[in-house]
Amino acid sequence: MDRIELAESAYRTAEQLLRHNRRNLVRGAKIQPHWTAGGFWYSVDTERGRRFILVDPAEGSRRPAFDQERLAVALAAAAGTDVDATALPFAAFEPIGDAVEFDALGQHWRCAVSDYTCAPAEPRPAGTMLEVVSPDGKTAVFLDGHDLRARAVDGGQDWALTEDGTREQDYGSNPDYFMYSTLLSRIGIPHLPPAVAWSPDSTRVLTHRTDQRGVRETHLVRALPPDGGPPELLTQRFAIPGDERQPMAELVVLDVATGTAVPALAEPIPMSMISPISRQWAWWASDGAAVYYLNTTRDTKTLSLHRLDPRSGQVRTLVTESAATRAEPAQRFAQAPMVQVLGSGEVLWYSQRDGWGHLYLYGANGEPRHQVTAGEWAVQQILRVDEQRRLVYFVASGLVAADPYRRTVCRVGLDGAGFTRLVDDDLDHAVTVSPDRSYFIDSASTSDIPPVSTVRGWDGAVLVELERADVSRLTATGWTAPQRFRTTSADGATDIHGMLYLPHGFDPAERYPVLDHPYGFPIANRVSPCFDSGYYGSDAEVLAALGFAVVAIDGRGSPGRSKAFHDDSYGRVGDGCGLDDHVAALRELAASRPWLDLDRVGVFGVSSGGFAAVRAMLDFPEVFKAGVAEAGMHDMRYVDLGVAEMYNGPLGAAYTEASNVDAAQRLTGKLLLMHGGLDDSVSPQLTLRLAEALVQADKDFELLLIPGADHYGNGYEHHINRRRWDFLVRNVMGAEPPAGYRLAPIPMDMDAVAELFG
Repeated sequence: MDRIELAESAYRTAEQLLRHNRRNLVRGAKIQPHWTAGGFWYSVDTERGRRFILVDPAEGSRRPAFDQERLAVALAAAAGTDVDATALPFAAFEPIGDAVEFDALGQHWRCAVSDYTCAPAEPRPAGTMLEVVSPDGKTAVFLDGHDLRARAVDGGQDWALTEDGTREQDYGSNPDYFMYSTLLSRIGIPHLPPAVAWSPDSTRVLTHRTDQRGVRETHLVRALPPDGGPPELLTQRFAIPGDERQPMAELVVLDVATGTAVPALAEPIPMSMISPISRQWAWWASDGAAVYYLNTTRDTKTLSLHRLDPRSGQVRTLVTESAATRAEPAQRFAQAPMVQVLGSGEVLWYSQRDGWGHLYLYGANGEPRHQVTAGEWAVQQILRVDEQRRLVYFVASGLVAADPYRRTVCRVGLDGAGFTRLVDDDLDHAVTVSPDRSYFIDSASTSDIPPVSTVRGWDGAVLVELERADVSRLTATGWTAPQRFRTTSADGATDIHGMLYLPHGFDPAERYPVLDHPYGFPIANRVSPCFDSGYYGSDAEVLAALGFAVVAIDGRGSPGRSKAFHDDSYGRVGDGCGLDDHVAALRELAASRPWLDLDRVGVFGVSSGGFAAVRAMLDFPEVFKAGVAEAGMHDMRYVDLGVAEMYNGPLGAAYTEASNVDAAQRLTGKLLLMHGGLDDSVSPQLTLRLAEALVQADKDFELLLIPGADHYGNGYEHHINRRRWDFLVRNVMGAEPPAGYRLAPIPMDMDAVAELFG
């Protein structure tokens, strides 16, 4: 019997919902502030095109930054070309007195807003994306081979800060994991800017000598170089679990004027993946009298805070904490640490020692004082400490009964008294604090309520409303908000939360194929509490447009809740952060939603999600009949040392149990493996190892190696997306993809690239 061909319109709608297109379907959802002396400006897409908005929180005002129609006329007259006021040829500007300056049409412009006249102008001296500029704007530090140099931003002299760097011991570099990535090479950038932090008075920089002596080398092959020449070998230093050597950061303070170096007289900091400076684990005191930094033992069971004297190099330990699994300064790997040294020398310290994530106060000499916050909820972010009034402002999750992941803005005294919620709703609040800490931008939403963005004072009062997101174009595609759900875990006792994305054109009288979209490693959550569904949520929305019901679940072992909930995954990453909880959730959901067809269930994921997709098929073949695994971490014995040992313990039996390769003979369903040949985060060898094991077990599967792709498939997304869609439509839905449909190539996301450079 011939199978039905899925309508081409479904693929067109799905393509509309891809991340780069979806952002154009929602207006006013995200505020990206550009700070000025009196406030900030931002741009927003409206029915009249992109508009530039200037905000003065002190006045409580929000107004056009300038008259765009008049500026367009003036610029057109000066440049001798047409200029569209609804799409001005620049994305950023700088207000300078009664004028604005910007780069457009191949040159720098200055336009007076008093009479709207424009003229070419000399650009103001500035650093480049490969430099780190001092707070006073006068000096920039940059990499020169294996050393650091400084230069006067105004175009004057430049000089060496270090001269003894080598490939094995260079200055200011991140480990190879990030420093020389495939992505940067693709966009023509040789490396990240140096890992340096300027002193507040712009006279010194904190950096480190990066010691990679003896670190394991791994290799990739660029099969077709840009010049069309022979294949090129790409070598990367990359430590794996059990290796004796990993990259180490030897902290040093450099006097920028003289080049005098003051090394820290202490043990170096392990950094298998990222610099402690880039990770915000090392910072200057506000008065420049000290440097503070965090260090951890290799097993991450002991975390310590240190004070470095930048003049002598002497180091003193202030706080040390140990735990049975991990002692962390935040709940998630990528979060900035919630550790702050006050002007008094007291330390505000984050710990999960009571089973939840809370703040503790230590004296100036490191003596413990008392617990500042307490309760069955978790601090997620320190926003501000008002030392004069002895108050700390922070974001916490777990205070909203309906959703333990929603964030609430709170305040409490440093003595632990006077806990107050500063927002009087149960929405999720994403917060951005102004550089001078005088106010914060608040985006309030839920997964089904679009965000409202406001500026708030520290009493919680709204100073000015900025935007109410318009999702009318999104809903016009057939999109509906995902349903939040709560089910019981496989242990029969624990609440598990997730998201259900309804298929477009949903009819409860029909039966729909189901897709699970897991993330299998305990460093991040799969379910977002806010309207922004995040990087992976977009993929779920896209598959729902093709007619699938898609679920995303945070099972036991994922972060964001209690210490015990997170620790469920310790030494058990082979469980994929509760894949048995996913199965339990699917069955519980289907009991009340008979339109979920559990005879047609598939799974798909990327990176750790790629590992989890295969693992779900190996451990629960009666549930998951087909899957797509992209850039999968299929053998934890060969991934990054730092995160592997942090969450799975030292190399041992737990790694064998977590290996999809060693369990490959259990595969029974339909499987598509995809991996980028230039993936320098999760080596393509991990997918090839699994493929070899599957071949040896004589299993049928599909393998797609994209020779030039990195971990995220940049530049190849259109092909990867179509192959994923086609496979799931054929093997889960039981239909045929629309014949000949091809997706448009996706432009490079330069906003995401810009975030790499701060």
